[in-house]
Amino acid sequence: MFNPKVISHVLDVRPVWIKEFASALSALTPTIGWCPEITNTGRLRDYENETMISDPRLRVRTFPLQRGFAKFPMTHLARDTDRLTKRLMVSSDSSDESLLISCLPHYAAVAEQWPGAVIYYVTDRFVDYWKNASFIKSLERRSCAAADLVCPNSRRIADYLIKEAHCPPGKIEIIPNATRQANVKQQPGSRAILPDDLQDIVAPIAGVIGNLAANTDWLLLETVVKQTDWLSWVFVGPTDEIAGREQRAARARLEQQDGRVRFVGPKPYSELQRYARAFDVAILPYLKREPTFSGSATRFYEHLAAGRPMIATRGFEELLHKEPLLRLIDSSSEMIRALDVLRSNGFRDGHEQLRLETSQRETWEARAATMMAAIDDRLSATKALPGK
Repeated sequence: MFNPKVISHVLDVRPVWIKEFASALSALTPTIGWCPEITNTGRLRDYENETMISDPRLRVRTFPLQRGFAKFPMTHLARDTDRLTKRLMVSSDSSDESLLISCLPHYAAVAEQWPGAVIYYVTDRFVDYWKNASFIKSLERRSCAAADLVCPNSRRIADYLIKEAHCPPGKIEIIPNATRQANVKQQPGSRAILPDDLQDIVAPIAGVIGNLAANTDWLLLETVVKQTDWLSWVFVGPTDEIAGREQRAARARLEQQDGRVRFVGPKPYSELQRYARAFDVAILPYLKREPTFSGSATRFYEHLAAGRPMIATRGFEELLHKEPLLRLIDSSSEMIRALDVLRSNGFRDGHEQLRLETSQRETWEARAATMMAAIDDRLSATKALPGK
């Protein structure tokens, strides 16, 4: 069984959703979030810098890592896997009891060497992020084989791991994304006080939160914005590069508007709930494309906690199973009609209490507790096998 008094190592905590999970985990067991500084000369450097970040609260340790450390020939030249495993072991009270939570397939060799329990926490369809799909699949297979528990954040990723990474179904515990417990409203209510940069905007407000780039259907949004002149639109998040010319041009045209359309830029994770609560309706306008379609929609959980009605496209498989917490649409005309209905009903869809009750369970704190219970069950079952 897992000993909750020994250190859990989360490798690595660069993504904000991993930081949030690790912070929630740290309330249950001592936790170090490892954050690599990846450079072309990483194998020539040797340091560790530890800080206690406050938002979210987490003990984070940075260290150098050689670019390409997991791929031949660098894996043999740099020997960073051996160095990294040693770092984590030295930082453990008892390495054969400490827990390693590996968050990337590239740490497969560390997972294989780790003497204690291993969880492979899969928060994306990683095979779609790098060019060499066969190489990533090989790392996924090794990671799944080395892990005592495998935690994808969606059913589609779980199915992929079973089929392509040969992961035994009995190892899998699905851990979706979530929001902070502090973000969850305690009772249904109307729109909250506007953030400072929205004080002059005219209600009602439709809001879009997230990475405002290639996974967003800007052509659909442009059509809807044009035909809802009674509605203000607020976009919160970074505007990364978009490869597709038509989608890129549609976003640019929206950015050039003023008055009732406003892009406020990226905000710290802790501030997103202020914007989510300020909206009359949340819009989740995903394009159906990988890796987005197979993942877990972080912004859905932010809006769920805020309690406001949601309208979403069918670009996220996870969301296809979330009605009536949200309204699914297939076209701009359907979204416009859905907005008109909400307007006539004072932006209440009758599911306010259901969102409130559901949001209580959809937190990072709940996710961390689920993972710890699952690894404890898995280790207990393994220990009970004959010969163990």
